[in-house]
Amino acid sequence: MIATLVPRPLRGWVVPLLLLALWWAAVHFGWLTSPLLVAPGRVWQTGVEQVASGKVFAALGASLWRDLAGFAIGASAGLLVGALLGASRFAEKLIGPSFHTLKQISLFAWIPLLSVWFGLGDAAKVAFLSLAAFFPVVLNTFEGIRSVPPELLEVARVLRFSRAQRWRRLVLPAAAPSIFAGIHLGLIYAWLATLGAEYLLVAGQGIGNLMIDGREHFRLDMVLLGVFIVGFVGFALNAIAGRIEARALAWRGRSVAQF
Repeated sequence: MIATLVPRPLRGWVVPLLLLALWWAAVHFGWLTSPLLVAPGRVWQTGVEQVASGKVFAALGASLWRDLAGFAIGASAGLLVGALLGASRFAEKLIGPSFHTLKQISLFAWIPLLSVWFGLGDAAKVAFLSLAAFFPVVLNTFEGIRSVPPELLEVARVLRFSRAQRWRRLVLPAAAPSIFAGIHLGLIYAWLATLGAEYLLVAGQGIGNLMIDGREHFRLDMVLLGVFIVGFVGFALNAIAGRIEARALAWRGRSVAQF
């Protein structure tokens, strides 16, 4: 009954708004008196102050720059390695065991090694984010290429397609959904890793460091503001990646039709 009363575009906002109302009521009516719970209005006021001073834009810009730089490097390398493993049985036997061993290592276990190689600044953070994006892109690219039906490959051989024609008309259209899914995951994983990198490596500008400053000064309003910003940016990146993926795959049907 309740679902029918709420318009479909607004249904995703029901739970967040209910939680916000519960949060406000808990503070306003004194249900919880712990200093660890600040009022929503205080978080809003802190956000307004941070926006007016420009600090939040500087922090968000620094985090996004690291995120997109690491994603671009990791996704590019992941596409190359994934395509190589998917296209060559020899490369899979030669590189595959090492790759599958490395992907079992926790991402955060790389931080000590990266800090020795790249220092503790932005270079190490970007390298860390590159690793976060690299592995899902490799796996999905490899699986997408290997999942091309052998019947289609046999038809391509009968029609005497060149290697370039097979890739353009057959392999890429068939593997595109899996490849774009890997890129989508790589973007999200890179953003999640951004906060970890800012927490565990040398402090500088960034949303993670904004939250660290709030924790050190016992400013729970700043910490919660950072949580909201991280969630909103993650939601926006996911939505943008989904739209790009849908538009990019629109050519797949036309390509198969031409085949």
